[in-house]
Amino acid sequence: MSTFGDGLDKAVQKAFTRPAPKSAGAQMRYLVKQCKGTKAVAQMLRISQRTVERYVKNQIKKPRPDLAARLDAEVKKQWQPQIRAKAKEKAVTTGGIVIDTRARLGYTAPIGSTDQDRIRHLTVALPPVYAARLFEAQERGAGDARLQEIAAEALKEVYFQDGGRSAGSLEEVRFTDIEHLEFGL
Repeated sequence: MSTFGDGLDKAVQKAFTRPAPKSAGAQMRYLVKQCKGTKAVAQMLRISQRTVERYVKNQIKKPRPDLAARLDAEVKKQWQPQIRAKAKEKAVTTGGIVIDTRARLGYTAPIGSTDQDRIRHLTVALPPVYAARLFEAQERGAGDARLQEIAAEALKEVYFQDGGRSAGSLEEVRFTDIEHLEFGL
């Protein structure tokens, strides 16, 4: 489970204008239409083509839990691509992204400063530059560690250094022990 990747996906999903299909049959029909055939859907979901056809015809109505989770994830991944693109574009160009987190945060600074890590609850609006970096890294397939580094850089710049007005000698921000993480557009 990817904490940062899932958080970014959920933030974009909040921009959807219509709810995604809920029943297994409707979800399967949607995927068949998007992928232009049952064979591609069967490969994507790691089930037989015949099983996909049965869901499409409503011969099977209730998938087992692991298949239900994969099915739901694939539908949400492909649902309303234009709305998803517009939401990302707005975040990258004008709106930025809001990060709400409760985690252990600390920093590396010159000797004599109080750089002790501690649990903090922060809700910080990050500029569009960091939204762009987060979405680009996610699209390139970056792992949670890389997304966490980008978020730590953003918090260093925006929260700790206040856009260059304070803590200029701050070297690195440590962002660990994440209890809660949510993004908003």
